[in-house]
Amino acid sequence: MINSLRKLKTPLLILICCLLGGGAGTGNVSAESAADSYNYSYWGDAVAAPAAYVATEWISGSDLGTGAFQEPSDLHVAAGNRVYVLDSGNNRIVVLDHDLKLVTTVDSFTREGKPDTFLQPQGIFVTDDGEVLVADTGNKRVVHLDADFQLVKIIDSPESELLQDSFKFEPMRVVMDHAQRIYVMAGGVFDGFMEFNAEGAFTTFIGANRVYIDPIEYFWKQISTKAQRSQMVMFTPTEFTNLDIDSEGFIYATNGDQWGNNIKKLNAQGSDILRRTGYSDPQGDILYISSEGPSKLIDIDVTDSEIYSVLDGKRGRVFTYNGDGHLMYVFGGLGNQLGQFHTPAAIDRIGEDFLVLDKALGEITVFRTTEYGRTLNEAVKSYYRGEEETAFALFNRTIAMNANLDFAYAGIGKALLRQGDYKDAMKHFKRSLDQKNYSKAFLLYRKEVMREHFPLIMTVLFLAGIGIFAAARLRKVKERRKGASA
Repeated sequence: MINSLRKLKTPLLILICCLLGGGAGTGNVSAESAADSYNYSYWGDAVAAPAAYVATEWISGSDLGTGAFQEPSDLHVAAGNRVYVLDSGNNRIVVLDHDLKLVTTVDSFTREGKPDTFLQPQGIFVTDDGEVLVADTGNKRVVHLDADFQLVKIIDSPESELLQDSFKFEPMRVVMDHAQRIYVMAGGVFDGFMEFNAEGAFTTFIGANRVYIDPIEYFWKQISTKAQRSQMVMFTPTEFTNLDIDSEGFIYATNGDQWGNNIKKLNAQGSDILRRTGYSDPQGDILYISSEGPSKLIDIDVTDSEIYSVLDGKRGRVFTYNGDGHLMYVFGGLGNQLGQFHTPAAIDRIGEDFLVLDKALGEITVFRTTEYGRTLNEAVKSYYRGEEETAFALFNRTIAMNANLDFAYAGIGKALLRQGDYKDAMKHFKRSLDQKNYSKAFLLYRKEVMREHFPLIMTVLFLAGIGIFAAARLRKVKERRKGASA
């Protein structure tokens, strides 16, 4: 009997692994069949939508007169819509004005009286005051320059008990908050972002991702020998792929997690506080061909009113979400036409428009907003600012252009809810299948009805009580009379 079980062990293990592997992604349907601009319905179906943004032009280094870009890796739009392009292959920063015309190029700075240069820099960030931080990856340092590109400080070779003796500092992306704290995404670091104080000293890690355990890999580890396990991949937290910071100091970040939570909003303690109350969690495409896998998010840009956009490096698409996690619109893709990319690397907003950097082609694609995109953007912003009447009107205009945008009905419902029109709010929440807010509107509507008709209800109850009491007394009187006559 034991020998028979041993013979069956291998076939059974193979069968179990096939079932586990085959079940992954079987319910996924590609969104490729949808239009270039699409959205996801409450039921998770890809539905066509009007274009929120359209590509209008390409901009290259040659067009600017600076010579071709060589594998540019990042860009940042600062105050006054000044654009900073990190031309990594040429080890320089190219600065453009709000009209995307050349202002200057920076390929060196003075350090201790001598010129110093960048080496394969990968990330750039510019503060509201014009201070520039560069993740100078090849030189294993962060360079902090002032608005005139004069050196403020260098961060390199951080020391701490939290760091191993063999640690090598390879900054890839960098941001700074209003308190002059610097957050660095470093290569090979799985403990989160590295935080540095205003003086440039390393203080701690924040926002480490959770460890994801592949069930199939874990299963094989349990039945493998010690020697075999030593050759297998270790279970480690997912690395971050990019970050941005909003005006309130919250860090928005993307990571390579393929199983959800690949977008995070981190507070000062490093806790993820991103709201995920949309029809599906913000993650890029939710429908895809199983062989291709989910979106690989490589950049994130956050604007005002908690609106943020992420760039999918796998399919070249830009996904924009509101603060609750509802998908607002999608644009972009891979290809050779205007509005498509070869190797997208970075995104940022310039006013209401978008800039997308293509690393392989060395070009910036400019996307201008359409009437539909402007209307939807302003509707979300108006609601965020508490301008209910404006939000109500703009969401109605949005629905007139795109009846498939289910969450816009919820937006109207929320605007009506704030205005105290609970009955109509219920209708729109029902249309958007927003059960939580429908229940809230129903409770408020019920209270309103009770309050409005309270005198009538109490009068009816009082009269009904008197009637019941009178009927009972009358019945007792009749029973006594019958007893007396008997």
